[in-house]
Amino acid sequence: MYKVLAVEDDAGILTGIKDTLSPWDIEVSGVNDFKNIIGEFSAYCPHLVLMDISLPFKDGYHFCREIRNISSVPIVFISSASDNMNIVYAINMGADDFIPKPFDKNVLLAKVQAILRRTYDFAGSSSIIEHKGAVLNLGDGTLNYKGENIDLSKNEYRILLTLLQNKGKTVSRETLMQALWETDSFVDENTLTVNVGRLRKKLENVGLDGFITTKFGVGYIIS
Repeated sequence: MYKVLAVEDDAGILTGIKDTLSPWDIEVSGVNDFKNIIGEFSAYCPHLVLMDISLPFKDGYHFCREIRNISSVPIVFISSASDNMNIVYAINMGADDFIPKPFDKNVLLAKVQAILRRTYDFAGSSSIIEHKGAVLNLGDGTLNYKGENIDLSKNEYRILLTLLQNKGKTVSRETLMQALWETDSFVDENTLTVNVGRLRKKLENVGLDGFITTKFGVGYIIS
């Protein structure tokens, strides 16, 4: 089943989208917190985003750019502001298509199905993990925070991935060393300490202070 995130603040239109797509095994979820659209996008991991232009707090163009910083997921604008200037601007922002409001349900269904087919018949979607605004892309190993990409070494990526996969749990140093070197043979623990230190420094440089907490004598945790 494909998942669609509808960034739409009109409850009636959202219901219409759900009623149109749900019978075709397409799950539709609306946004609950319009201040945290990127967080909800990251948590839901949709196969496609339907984006309105006029939204509370910030417009759809802003969130289209934010999503494009972390994902290549298809984005389709649905808006009554369907003049040529807005359509061209939406496409330039990274959108894949534009459907004017009021929309014909058959057109909506046909376009969504066509984009899903084109995108996922040939390539799978890459997963992401989001925490406190930091987005780790499992497809290419990149980390993004507030639109800024943070370069990670192979070891830094594996440390962060292991900690994020165990959010709220203390991960032992032994577990992290196993994740890094994938071996039971002895590895100098100082090497792990150095890698964690470098990762912390990179996180702090972009404003993610205290992202990783040390549990002395045990390991590390992302709360």
